Amino acid sequence: MGIIEKIKEIEAEMARTQKNKATEYHLGQLKAKIAKLRTQLLEPPKGSSGGGEGFEVTKFGHGRVALIGFPSVGKSTLLTMLTGTHSESASYEFTTLTCIPGIIHYNDTKIQLLDLPGIIEGASEGKGRGRQVIAVAKSSDIVLMVLDASKSEGHRQILTRELEAVGLRLNKRPPQIYFKKKKTGGISFNSTLPLTHVDEKLCYQILHEYKIHNAEILFREDATVDDLIDVIEGNRKYMKCIYVYNKIDVVGIDDVDRLARQPNSVVISCNLKLNLDRLLSRMWDEMGLVRVYTKPQGQQPDFSDPVVLSADRGGCSVEDFCNHIHRSLVKDVKYVLVWGISARHYPQHCGLSHVLRDEDVVQIVKKKEKEEGGRGRFKSHSNAPARISDREKKAPLKT
Repeated sequence: MGIIEKIKEIEAEMARTQKNKATEYHLGQLKAKIAKLRTQLLEPPKGSSGGGEGFEVTKFGHGRVALIGFPSVGKSTLLTMLTGTHSESASYEFTTLTCIPGIIHYNDTKIQLLDLPGIIEGASEGKGRGRQVIAVAKSSDIVLMVLDASKSEGHRQILTRELEAVGLRLNKRPPQIYFKKKKTGGISFNSTLPLTHVDEKLCYQILHEYKIHNAEILFREDATVDDLIDVIEGNRKYMKCIYVYNKIDVVGIDDVDRLARQPNSVVISCNLKLNLDRLLSRMWDEMGLVRVYTKPQGQQPDFSDPVVLSADRGGCSVEDFCNHIHRSLVKDVKYVLVWGISARHYPQHCGLSHVLRDEDVVQIVKKKEKEEGGRGRFKSHSNAPARISDREKKAPLKT
C-alpha cells in the first residue's frame, strides 16, 4: 500500500469516528500518523539525486510574491498589468505551464511577482504539478491567492486545505509551545495556563507515535492537537496571504461589498483595471519592507537608492543595516545618527541594537583610527629633541 492510500485510509477512519471525550486520544494519534505520512510524501525518493524537475527561478529584488489559484482566474492577466511582463492568457484552462517572473517597481523597491500554473484539488499529492507550484510558493515572502468572485466560496477552502497539507500555514502565527528533545530523563510536561484541548496523556501518546521518549515540553497557550503536531514536525512555514477576488465586474454590488469586508481580502477587476492600486498598497503593508536612506557626513541624504530591510529577511536593526552594506562595517561603527519615525529627536545618537522604521535617514560615524605610537590624537611621546639632562654622555676621548 502506497503513502497516498494510507493517508486516505486514515482520513476515512477519522471521518467515521465520532468526536467525543472518549475518542480524542485515538483521533490525536491518527492526526499524528497523517502528519508523518505527509512529511514522507514530500521527501524525494531514496537513491535519487534531487527532488525532480521544478521551475524555480532565481530570487531577485527586495521581496518575492507568489500568485496561487485555480486555472483561469486571472493570474496571468494580473501579472501583465502589474509588471508589464507578458504572460500568455486565454479563455481555456492551464494556459500557463511554467513559472513566469515579473518585477513590480513600487515605492523605490523591486518586488518579484511569480505567475504559477493553476493548481487543482489533490495538488498536495502531486496532481497537476502541484508539488512544484507549492515548493515555489514556500520560497516566497507572501502569497496572493487569486480567486474568482463569481465562483463559490469552496475554492478558497480547497486551496487553503491543499496548502496546509504540505506545511504552509496562512495568516497564522507559530504556536507558543516550547519543545526540546533530550537524551535521557523521560518526558517533562508543563503548562503556564489551564489546557482545554490537550492533556498530559494525549501529549505522551503523540510523542510515542513519533518514537520520542525523552523530551521537554511547555505550553504557553491553550493550543490544539494540530498545533502540537506542527511544533513536533518543525517543518511548517507561517506565511501571510492576501485573498484577491478577481472579476468583480460580473457580480452584484452586494457580493462585492461582502467579499471586500472579509479579513485579508481585496477585490479587483483586471478587465476594467479596478482597485489595483489598493492591492499594491495592501501587499506593501503586509510585506513590511523598511526603506532606509543613507546620509554621507556633511552632505545631503541620498533619496535615490534606499537600503531595503525586512523583518523576514535578516531584521531591521542598525546592525542589520550595516551588514547589508558590508560585513566589516559593524566593527568600525562608533555610533549612528538617525532621522525619522524611529528617532525621538533629530538627530538621535543610536547604537547597533536600534530598530529602524520605514523612510529613516541614517548617518554612520566611524571610530577614528589610532595614530602610530599614541592613543587617538593625544600622543604619549614627543618628537622634540631630548633635553640636555637626558642626553647620553659620550665616552671620553683616549689620551
